[in-house]
Amino acid sequence: MRQLLFAALACCAAVPAVAQQVQEESAVETIPRQIAVLQGLDKITARISTFEAPLDTIVQFNSLEIMVRACEVTPPEATPEAAAFLEIDDIQPDRPIQRLFTGWMFASSPGVSALEHPVYDVWVKGCRDPE
Repeated sequence: MRQLLFAALACCAAVPAVAQQVQEESAVETIPRQIAVLQGLDKITARISTFEAPLDTIVQFNSLEIMVRACEVTPPEATPEAAAFLEIDDIQPDRPIQRLFTGWMFASSPGVSALEHPVYDVWVKGCRDPE
């Protein structure tokens, strides 16, 4: 019983430290970039394609139309991260346009905010500026 109480107190004492670390990491200013580097998987053929999507330009990946609204990276001294705000639509000739995804995708955690599609996966690899 005493060990359980000690473990509970230790856990509660660690919560503020974890919360402070998350708050500090979220306070890192990001650097905007002009081009998102994305990867797409065709689950039927098992082909992975890497492609670039400039901001506010529609990029086609098979039946998907992808629009990148923002792409940001953390500065070099922070934990490496790239994130992009994407809008992904499914374009089928016999159906109306269907919005599949709107939101931020993170390169380090593709499963946190993922595209739900039976045939295709799309994820963020990074962000860059034109050279």
